[in-house]
Amino acid sequence: MEMFKTKVLFVGPNESGKTVLANFLSDTTEKVGDEYRPTQGVRVLEFESQPEGSADKTCEVELWDCSGDFKYESCWPALMKDCSGVVIIFNPDVPSHLKEIETWHSMFISSQSLQDKQCLLIAHHKPGSEVENGRLPLASNLNRLQLIHSNLEEEPEEVRQAFYRYLGNVVNAMSENREQEEMSIIT
Repeated sequence: MEMFKTKVLFVGPNESGKTVLANFLSDTTEKVGDEYRPTQGVRVLEFESQPEGSADKTCEVELWDCSGDFKYESCWPALMKDCSGVVIIFNPDVPSHLKEIETWHSMFISSQSLQDKQCLLIAHHKPGSEVENGRLPLASNLNRLQLIHSNLEEEPEEVRQAFYRYLGNVVNAMSENREQEEMSIIT
């Protein structure tokens, strides 16, 4: 059985739900009540997963829950080193987030030569969200990326399944890259 180690960054505006989603997807529960605590710099969560569509592969996932605060911007190039996927998380109830995620895209995705399938947008709906799960008015470069709506109150398992499908895409992209590298060594 092949073991892949993936490093996935969770990035996006402040208070968009990155930590809540990271805790949920890694089965980390923190007993801290509901008060908002901004992440300082970065938190790394590790767990094993079997990505969808890759039966013979186990995946050791490093989920890097990155602060949305621009005061940490100088650290971002170091965080991006060797990353195999980027997930941009935003709150669709906050109109400014739709603009802000363009900045996140240019800093974390455009600069990284990642394939579209290694990137994911998550519109994270907080309890009492007003926004419908539909198409959002995104910039054209963002429309190429897969967008999922996350509502942990109503459909937690759908969110988990969508994330596992995304991990499957990341692992497949890593396999392809590895094969290309091996071929280039041989030829």
